[in-house]
Amino acid sequence: MQVKRMARNATLAAALAAVIGAVLVPAAPAQTLDKVRFGTNWVAEAEHGGYYQAVADGTYRKYGLDVTIVPGGPNVNNRLLLPVGKLDFFMSANSLQSFDAVEQNVPTIAVAASFQKDPQVLLAHPGKAKKLEDLKRLTLLVSKEGIASYFQWLKADYGFDEARVKPYTFNPQPFLADENTAMQGYVTSEPYAIETQGHFKPDIFLLADHGFNSYSTLIETRRDLVEKNPGLVQRFVDASAIGWYNYLYGDSRPGNELIKNQNPEMTDALLAYSIAKMKEYGIVDSGDAEKLGIGAMTDARMKNFFDKMVRAGVVNKSIDYRKAFTLQFVNKGVGAGLRPK
Repeated sequence: MQVKRMARNATLAAALAAVIGAVLVPAAPAQTLDKVRFGTNWVAEAEHGGYYQAVADGTYRKYGLDVTIVPGGPNVNNRLLLPVGKLDFFMSANSLQSFDAVEQNVPTIAVAASFQKDPQVLLAHPGKAKKLEDLKRLTLLVSKEGIASYFQWLKADYGFDEARVKPYTFNPQPFLADENTAMQGYVTSEPYAIETQGHFKPDIFLLADHGFNSYSTLIETRRDLVEKNPGLVQRFVDASAIGWYNYLYGDSRPGNELIKNQNPEMTDALLAYSIAKMKEYGIVDSGDAEKLGIGAMTDARMKNFFDKMVRAGVVNKSIDYRKAFTLQFVNKGVGAGLRPK
């Protein structure tokens, strides 16, 4: 954020600088840190790297925050802990969860979008599909959650047929065994599994590049926290953005070590692969984020995605999509100077 200083003399300039400095400079380490609990939606992985980086390299502490990351997992639903006050912030998967909160009258709201692109992909064997529409000829391995969300958009906008879908069990073996199948996944992980287990590079179709323009890895909090302590929300959003810049473009080792500490099954090879794919596909830093900073959101983008989901029958058109998010804490370019020229 830039501040224009208009001063007629040195005394006034100094006074303005003092006031502005008091507003912008993060809390000094000597001050009491505000304890914050941040829940993720899965076990520790590179897709959460910016947050772990901000813990590990001291960025959160520089902003006066003592942040504890609470990992999610297959038997953990951190999202339920946010509205009851057990968590202060939660990392939601995509914009659909924010719309759902409005429909269900859950008092939460999205305050930043760490990912400009949803990492959701469909994978095909080499040469089986030149474009997204070609996947309609194949047997599709899609999860129950996928059927209820992005697949409804594929039906509405591309004419996909649910009759060609078989359940995806998060096991790549059925895909590896049958070249006439396509499999869902995240661009940051499943292609790596195929390359290491199947010894070939699958063709990758990132849904975000074909119109599924949901935000992803959003930071949600409670509406009452936004109202009662907006300064804390701002500090968490700003420090998280800086964490992501440092993780992507700086030395990611501190964040990776913390990830591996919380998830011993994570490997250096997968972490490196995931970071490379996030950068290659512009998952975190692309589009509006290039101008407005990591975490960027816009009303136009939210409305466009909302309209698509209404058309696909995923979201009720009576919902006021504007209640799902606030732009109060984003689009200020915080940390953008850390991006390589």
